[in-house]
Amino acid sequence: MSKKTLNKNLRKAKKSKKDEFYTQLVDIEKELKHYKAQFRGKVVYCNCDDPFESNFFKYFAANFNSQGLKKLITTSYVKSPIVGGQLPLFEVEGLKPSGKEPFRIEIKEVTDTNNDGAINLKDVEYLLKHNKNTATPLRGNGDFRSDECIKLLKKADIVVTNPPFSLFREYVAQLIEYDKKFIILGDQNAITYKEIFPLIMDNKIWLGVDNGGTKWFQVPDDYDITTESRKKIVNGVKYFSMGRIMWYTNLDTLKRHQEFPLYKKYSPKEYPKYDNYDAINVNRCSDIPLDYKGDMGVPVTFVDKYNPEQFEIIGHVGSVGADGVYSFANAIYLNGKKLFKRILIKKK
Repeated sequence: MSKKTLNKNLRKAKKSKKDEFYTQLVDIEKELKHYKAQFRGKVVYCNCDDPFESNFFKYFAANFNSQGLKKLITTSYVKSPIVGGQLPLFEVEGLKPSGKEPFRIEIKEVTDTNNDGAINLKDVEYLLKHNKNTATPLRGNGDFRSDECIKLLKKADIVVTNPPFSLFREYVAQLIEYDKKFIILGDQNAITYKEIFPLIMDNKIWLGVDNGGTKWFQVPDDYDITTESRKKIVNGVKYFSMGRIMWYTNLDTLKRHQEFPLYKKYSPKEYPKYDNYDAINVNRCSDIPLDYKGDMGVPVTFVDKYNPEQFEIIGHVGSVGADGVYSFANAIYLNGKKLFKRILIKKK
């Protein structure tokens, strides 16, 4: 193997490692409770999940009946480092004893099979152990871009998962191409991606409800975390917080229609205009003036407060850098000083 090929493989392995984040059940519950009515009668697909470790699978399987789902589909990826960790796959009908093959699970019904008076994960476990048609091997590697996963995607109504952050652009593009509803997790910086920002501006994608606070993700034991404040170990399980992780969706929410309270009045002294653009600068979303009718430059965090009936997102300040991110800081000036990331809005 050449040195160039080796380095390329090492970079791919490093990127793959950075995508190994497993969402906590508490974070899933806090967000998905806001969409309960929209799940009823729908086919839900989790296409970036290892069903026996994924808390997305646990949530939907345990709440299959209360959510009124028509079907739950999940697919696993061949390179998962923890696949089969909770329910040994050799106990599941239809799968090979190795437990390392990519597979899919399709659940159409969950009944009280153990007659304990409750519908829960124990009933799902029984179903998987005794119904060989529920879990079946995949021919490919389980990548969301594979033909068989796209075939499953076409059958789905709503996609819910934590996709690989390094493939976020490509993942969202696929959802838009196949006109799917979705609730997914992504980095706050994705707002500024050249592939994502136009979708936000055109009201084709927006932020979900529970975007406050710190989200902790389970990571493999050998995951390298250099910042101590972003690492914790609970009962031998390693967790990592990587900053502002947001929910992205195109399902409607009550939050999206709540009017953002405005208290301050405009004054030229407090809200100076940019040196090279006809818009006033607003340093904090809470300082947006209630009586200004022109263009305003606001922080990226505004998107989490965006009500399309109250405001219009009219663009961005900056140009696209080589990494595909809007390089706002290189393009906007205030009193001769370069500013960091601004979105342009106008009050309706």
